[in-house]
Amino acid sequence: MVSPRLWDIFCKVIDNYGDIGVCWRLARQLAARGQAVRLWVDDASALRWMAPQGCPGVEVRPWTAPLDLEDLPPGEVLIEAFGCDIPPEFVQRYVDWRAADGQPARWINLEYLSAESYVERSHGLPSPVMQGPGRGLSKRFFYPGFTPATGGLLREPDLVQRQTRFDRRAWLAAQGIALRPGVPRVSLFCYEPPALPDLLSLLARQGAQLLVTAGRATAAVQTCGAPAGLEVHYLPHLTQDEYDHLLWSCDLNFVRGEDSLVRALWSGRPFVWHIYPQHDDAHHGKLEAFLRQIQAPASLRAWHRTWNGLDTAPVLWPDLPGWHAAVQQARESLLAQPDLLSRLIEFASPP
Repeated sequence: MVSPRLWDIFCKVIDNYGDIGVCWRLARQLAARGQAVRLWVDDASALRWMAPQGCPGVEVRPWTAPLDLEDLPPGEVLIEAFGCDIPPEFVQRYVDWRAADGQPARWINLEYLSAESYVERSHGLPSPVMQGPGRGLSKRFFYPGFTPATGGLLREPDLVQRQTRFDRRAWLAAQGIALRPGVPRVSLFCYEPPALPDLLSLLARQGAQLLVTAGRATAAVQTCGAPAGLEVHYLPHLTQDEYDHLLWSCDLNFVRGEDSLVRALWSGRPFVWHIYPQHDDAHHGKLEAFLRQIQAPASLRAWHRTWNGLDTAPVLWPDLPGWHAAVQQARESLLAQPDLLSRLIEFASPP
């Protein structure tokens, strides 16, 4: 049994779905294990559709400048998501409170997900704070990852049971989509990939059903124009659980960012990942490391490179059985490892 504690999670929204998506998923899973959570975020607007009912045990607080602390005592564990630099006034209160009750500071820098080799080397390392009110303390790096030597991946304890019970036909019907045997269903969650027009033409030739997520993906498809013969369904914004249902309902999923990549892995369905682009092309190495990690077959590697703009090769209809086998193998390997939250709770526990 995990002793209940109060966790403060700080999140700055850069990619308006990814950062808050990961932090909200972490917060709700902590609450499900009896922990109290305050999520400090500078833009919580996405939670209106991502988590419209909120979550018992999770309090969302605005990250303003200056921070409105009122008389709030800080939590026992401080999570700095993705190097977001927690406001100094909160750090000062955290330092004072920990010193007053004699408890050691537990300040964790939750990093981005990657399969690159530095993750195993860096996971768990201390980072001394050299200036500001936290001077003299150490943060500790917590790296999500794909191996036992990393922080793992977020996964709910009942995930497999939920998938087993899921009724694909009923969910599609609720969206006004008929389950048509032999017709491939494809979900699209992306930025603006150069290969999108080619994908749309390919799907039209296959007579596919395309389920497009709200936001940039919808705008991108509408800008390109759906070719004749392509059945397109524009979806509303989906909650995190409903996004899982979308992935489970499709034969091929195009996903983007970090949170949806993990959900695509757990779905066990073939997928193509649109990685968050970086100006110095650092994402190229990150993408290749991930493809090596899951032992992606050659055709899946080729699709990822073209979809992410690394080349301009023509897009061909995927080898769905081969991709499915590769994703299933990766999923089973990951399911055999402890989930991220279990590792994080242990990581933040007293020695």
